[in-house]
Amino acid sequence: MKNVTITDVAKLAGVSKSTVSQYLNKRFDYMSEDTKQRIESAIKELGYQTNFIARSLKQKRTSTIGVIVANILHTFSTQIIRAIEDVCNEHDFHVIVCNADDDPEKEKKYINMLRAKQVDGIIAFPTGGNTDLYEGMIQENYPLIFVDRLIDGLQVDAFLLDNKAASKLAVQHFAQMGHKHIGIITTSLIRNVTPRVERIAGYMETLKEMGLPNEKEYAKGFEVTEIKRGLEKMLSLDPPPTAILAGNDLSLMEILNYTKNKGLKIPDDFSLIGIDDVSFANIYYPPLTTIAQPVFEMGTEAANLLIKKIKSKETSIPKIHRFKPELIVRESVKNV
Repeated sequence: MKNVTITDVAKLAGVSKSTVSQYLNKRFDYMSEDTKQRIESAIKELGYQTNFIARSLKQKRTSTIGVIVANILHTFSTQIIRAIEDVCNEHDFHVIVCNADDDPEKEKKYINMLRAKQVDGIIAFPTGGNTDLYEGMIQENYPLIFVDRLIDGLQVDAFLLDNKAASKLAVQHFAQMGHKHIGIITTSLIRNVTPRVERIAGYMETLKEMGLPNEKEYAKGFEVTEIKRGLEKMLSLDPPPTAILAGNDLSLMEILNYTKNKGLKIPDDFSLIGIDDVSFANIYYPPLTTIAQPVFEMGTEAANLLIKKIKSKETSIPKIHRFKPELIVRESVKNV
């Protein structure tokens, strides 16, 4: 079967090839409704489909971006992806999503694959490795955005929560409810992942500001598989924390699984706040007090900036864009 070309569409619609090209690229400024309808009818009748390879060669871009998330199991990651995809859809860009599993080697493979596929830009949740690859992109002015995480020494536009403020909101709420012995559990701190480190720092700073006990054993980061064991050890301390801040959604899930397995009740046995407003927070019993991130706003702004960089090719001084957390009070913190 003969491939249908723009020439075929133009001939059937009775217009020039350039007019069909303008239609396909949605440049309708000087195009009448009659012309648009004739081109649309010709495309349908002929079954014409855009040759993206030919278009990318002509435009010198693929209208595709890559998104490398550190761990797609995080609710935050999937919501950010959704926001990015919404923006890209509006601009007729395609999205390739890669999950690095917090593994620098896997991240490196995906960076190289995306560059080989000539994607126009990358939004990354960096693992903390592959500094040399990211540095190379910066040197060649390749469109690059970081989300949720920073890498020391790299000047890249980044979009992330004000993590210290998130912990501060939680600690202040615990204190207002009468709690003095407050703990925090998050996922592994081995790679100094930005939100985890900053949230623990914010927790410690707020305890100090409020004159509350700042016990080293109350602040821990574990691999996900070790969180239950770590929580059990923390609750066996003398005195144990009466309130615990879950540093992210995966930590929260493990803490809730532990309470179920041990027959503990929240907030009777200990009060709980989670950073990330998980979808089940308001239907869990009791409803969970959380710290929400403006996830869709973050993803939308990150995607808009990347597309602006791709289209304009202009250079600008990179900025760190911080977003304000919100405390959502429900019923998982008791007054003591």
